[in-house]
Amino acid sequence: MDTQEYLKSLVAAAHTAQKEFEKYPQDVVDKAVKAIGKVIYDNAVELAHMAVDETRMGNYESKIGKCRNKSKSVWWRMKDKKSRGIIERDAETGIMKVAKPIGVIGCIAPTTNPVITLMHNSMCSLKCGNAIIICPHPRARKVGVRTTELMVGELNKLGMPENLIQIIPEPTMELSAGLMSVVDLCICTGGPGMVKAAYSSGKPAYGVGQGNVQVLVDRDVDLNEVAKMAITGRIFDNGVLCTCEQNLICPRDKADEMIAAMKANGAYYIDNEADAEKLRNSCFPDGMLNKDWPGASVQKMAEMAGLEGVPADAKVILSCTKGYAQNDVLAKEKLFPVMALFLYDTWEECMEIARANLEMEGIGHSVVIHSNTDAHIEAVPEIINVSRYAVNQVGGTALGGAMDNGLNPTTTLGCGTWGNNAISENLWFYHLMNVSRISYKVPTMYVPTDEEIWAD
Repeated sequence: MDTQEYLKSLVAAAHTAQKEFEKYPQDVVDKAVKAIGKVIYDNAVELAHMAVDETRMGNYESKIGKCRNKSKSVWWRMKDKKSRGIIERDAETGIMKVAKPIGVIGCIAPTTNPVITLMHNSMCSLKCGNAIIICPHPRARKVGVRTTELMVGELNKLGMPENLIQIIPEPTMELSAGLMSVVDLCICTGGPGMVKAAYSSGKPAYGVGQGNVQVLVDRDVDLNEVAKMAITGRIFDNGVLCTCEQNLICPRDKADEMIAAMKANGAYYIDNEADAEKLRNSCFPDGMLNKDWPGASVQKMAEMAGLEGVPADAKVILSCTKGYAQNDVLAKEKLFPVMALFLYDTWEECMEIARANLEMEGIGHSVVIHSNTDAHIEAVPEIINVSRYAVNQVGGTALGGAMDNGLNPTTTLGCGTWGNNAISENLWFYHLMNVSRISYKVPTMYVPTDEEIWAD
């Protein structure tokens, strides 16, 4: 069977299952969604170990945390939310909203999140009455298949239609590209090339932009607390997430204090240009990402860069810089536990450094702001175009949605038109439904005169 015939057979099976599933009431749908999340929560240890062992990215502890925390937050935010049939009645406007499935959703998954991307997209898809076909990353094939087996097993226990969730067990680039063109909508969580292909497939698609989270540090915050949060976010899953903190931008007159706080919390600080150049040349040879670096440990990075004197217990490398944006390659996104330090004199300069770094790479994604001054916090969106501004939080774990903030818990972070994306928020279940509107005439609706409409 050739590629197109194979993909069409998957889609045909998915459509058959979806047509049956869309008849189910909200409570039955929600049982299926809950079961998917719970089985990932229950098998977090196994799946985390499989993911690290197969992809050679990240670490067990973080991946266990991701499986458990994301499954909890996704279900908690979905629980009791209407997604089938009539979901809203507005007497004032005379509008009644009716949710309808899209059909068959495609999921192109990354190697960095080979478990929770599958779980999240499956939960969102089924929540709205859809079926889903998953194409895992080739370097995460085994853990993808195991994740899908667990989810399908729970659906079978509930007597759900067969083939609601399917996976391509032997993924290739050809199959990924082909899947995008045969499903009703595709969610593509991967590199810029893959996202561009999704948007060029001829079918609706949700893609993501590149991350490069800037950390803006104000003068009125506890720098030790900032250091703790920045390091926690930077080292989560060995720094492979797009939400991880990348660049620390702090006041020049607080530099010594900031560096001391970072060192006290586990950072190894590069304070000289010679070692900084070794770091640049190793992780970004000729300005391009060294593929051996993503997800590497500090000790492995030190070995590859030829850095001497890095303590065995160092959690992260913090490096001095020779300029920002195009003037220093360390201003780019780093998918490993390295942070770059930039210094400013005024808050306006702080925002400009962050803006320029993002214009070079990561525009539209996210920043973290550590400040207790509302005027400073609210000035940032006027200068920097991103979709998320996390205030006094850990970017690595908060920007993708958390139990203690209002962002949608997701694995797909839209970056708006700035990042060449269709959405500028965290992908959520309501992005995977069609919404029809029943319109009633409202006799009591006020109709203004022409003079009122055009009056100053």
